[in-house]
Amino acid sequence: MQSPRPNFNRGRNPNFRREQQQEHRTNRMIRVPEVRLVGENVEVGVYRTDEALHMAEQQGLDLVEISPNATPPVCRIIDYNKFLYEKKKKEKEMKAKAHKSEVKEIRFTPNTDDHDFDFKAKHAEKFLKDGNKVKTYVQFKGRAIMFKERGELILLKFAERLAEVGALEGMPTMEGKRMIAIFAPKAAKKKEGGPKEPKEPREPRENREPSEKPAPASAPRPVESKPEGNN
Repeated sequence: MQSPRPNFNRGRNPNFRREQQQEHRTNRMIRVPEVRLVGENVEVGVYRTDEALHMAEQQGLDLVEISPNATPPVCRIIDYNKFLYEKKKKEKEMKAKAHKSEVKEIRFTPNTDDHDFDFKAKHAEKFLKDGNKVKTYVQFKGRAIMFKERGELILLKFAERLAEVGALEGMPTMEGKRMIAIFAPKAAKKKEGGPKEPKEPREPRENREPSEKPAPASAPRPVESKPEGNN
């Protein structure tokens, strides 16, 4: 006869997998005797856990453990799904703001032709518009080191081409057999509104009619005098 297989699931908490997946313990997952409640919708203080759960149920919300390592653990009574949604939204916004700038490299030679120059300039414009820096260099090989002036002209011409989207951080410098120039992206300019309506020409002063100035409000009114003898 075969012996019965051991049941490894006996005594296992059915909520174990759920607790592993959730970032915070909520409601019946909180198994400490008491918790500290914080938030605008409760009176801050230490409560028995079953009492805090009852308060959350009355408000139709969740009891969420936000600081498990505190003594006692700190909890809030909130809508847990809404809390997670707002948390993910903030993280996404912070990630979008913290865009890491990369340094893209573009290589020239002293004999770069106009077609190759234009092709690389378009790539550089795209890199700068994406918020990346561009490191441009002219590579000199062998006797080509004699044509440093040609390399400098290429980089200055490149700076002129990228003037609208990138700023040259400094004049080209030699590093070994390379002449290097670095470009930083320019901040995008705000688009101006539509064309302003032309102002009407003012009339010359001699053609203007004299304007009567109103009497000041505080000036006393003249008192009319009654003719004597008429009672």
